[in-house]
Amino acid sequence: MIIVDAHQDLAWNILTFDRNYARSAAETRELELGTDISTKNDDTLLGWPDFQKGQVALIFATLFVAPIKAKLGEWDAQHYEDANEANVRYNAQLDAYYRLVDDNPDKFQLVLDQPTLQEVLSKWKSEDIVADRPVGLIPLMEGAEGVRAPGELEEWWGRGVRIIGPAWTGTRFCGGTREPGPLTSEGYALLEAMASFGFSLDISHMDEKAVFQSLDSYEGRIIASHANAKSLLKGTQSNRFLSDEVIANLIERNGIIGVVPFNRFLINGWQPSDGRHVVTLQHVIAHIDHICQIAGDAKHVGIGSDFDGGFGVQQTPAEIDTIADLQKLGPLLAEKGYTQADIAAVLGRNWIDFLAETLPE
Repeated sequence: MIIVDAHQDLAWNILTFDRNYARSAAETRELELGTDISTKNDDTLLGWPDFQKGQVALIFATLFVAPIKAKLGEWDAQHYEDANEANVRYNAQLDAYYRLVDDNPDKFQLVLDQPTLQEVLSKWKSEDIVADRPVGLIPLMEGAEGVRAPGELEEWWGRGVRIIGPAWTGTRFCGGTREPGPLTSEGYALLEAMASFGFSLDISHMDEKAVFQSLDSYEGRIIASHANAKSLLKGTQSNRFLSDEVIANLIERNGIIGVVPFNRFLINGWQPSDGRHVVTLQHVIAHIDHICQIAGDAKHVGIGSDFDGGFGVQQTPAEIDTIADLQKLGPLLAEKGYTQADIAAVLGRNWIDFLAETLPE
């Protein structure tokens, strides 16, 4: 079955570690062996051959730059001090996607509209053996500090960004992870302008107060590209996860939630010293099923792996070696009573339908 992954920080890794995602994960690991990259971001889970093996047809490819207060070390150049620097960094990451496609046109393709979406999907759905099945990349801006003023959204739309999340930590637009707070006046202005162009809103890192304000006011489509259920993470006080009330309201708005197979998002308090064996794909299934139970169907959940986004294979469930192993979710969902149509929806169809409804014609 086709997989759609709603969150991968490819450009951040390309510019930070010079990772070439045309290679396999195994090749990249071999090249990085003996370097300090694995201590900074673990071993990669991603690469074009792995996308092929796992039937990963579409990826929401992020633009992610952190504020300087979150700088990881002297090696971390993907940060900003102000909106002007953020604008430069975000544009450089988008440039990286254009280069990736230009250098590997048989492997990657930017998906900015419905005709291109159907073109990419037709190759994956073909019963013929197709040698070149390019992976479609849909640009998603994580944190909107690179948008210096709402008027710049026209340029970002023209360059291919289709989804925007206003926050990572708190921003001038709203509260975010570890920094709670509501939408600001600039946040409301950003959302109003986003809706006028047709951007989808990603609430993944927004503080809950700002999320509810957005649900009340935003006229466009709303998703959570990568966020797990807070009620399954007993004892957590983090505002990074979605309460059942947020999940229910997001479902009412026809939203979709991408579940994250990251051990710390599956077991509260998990540390690498605990070992990978204590976290399994059943924990991922639990989050998927929880959202489906709230919805009463399987139409509002998908995958948002966040793979290579600050963690790698060392911090994923025991059964995962590369992204191709997400196909293992299918049989586990079947064991739980999900139909083949439900499984196809969770693995990719829900995100495909979302894109078919929101990408421009």
